[in-house]
Amino acid sequence: MMHDSLTGQLLLAMPGMIDTNFAQSVTLICVHTPELAIGLIINRPTNLTLRELFDHLSLAPGVRDDRLNHPVYQGGPVQPERGFIVHSPDCIGESTQEISDGLSMSSSKDVLEAIVQGRGPRQFLVALGYAGWKPGQLEREISENAWLSSPSSQDLIFDLPADQRWEAAARRIGVHLDRLSIDAGHA
Repeated sequence: MMHDSLTGQLLLAMPGMIDTNFAQSVTLICVHTPELAIGLIINRPTNLTLRELFDHLSLAPGVRDDRLNHPVYQGGPVQPERGFIVHSPDCIGESTQEISDGLSMSSSKDVLEAIVQGRGPRQFLVALGYAGWKPGQLEREISENAWLSSPSSQDLIFDLPADQRWEAAARRIGVHLDRLSIDAGHA
């Protein structure tokens, strides 16, 4: 069986998604293999700021950066104590892996240290937790119309306000979410 990887794509929760962890979510798929899928929700800011997270990790900012007032995101319900950084590929840490052209993901403290020292990636989003799927689970959910797939882009992830990302990602593939029925089926 051929495997079409969704790595680097965005998953948009369909309007009928009842799981509160994912309702109206936009999830960047960071890894998708026949064995597993891992993604980070990129439109769920928390009340925790990067500055507060860095204080908690005893990382003192060495430079003035307004981005330290940006929120940390709720990346998903799995291991909410574990941190991930989605970032531009201009910074490479010990755990950095390429997601797609223009997007990387890191989970090691060295990239956070680079950010507080002013030598980190030009663009970044920090998330706690992740979304994970077992073999075949994501494919099954897609076939059951739980998700739409959309190409990712740096501007959508880093520049657009979080509350606009779900509808904007859908519009990029020609879908108006307010016009979709929550009772999707198969012809």
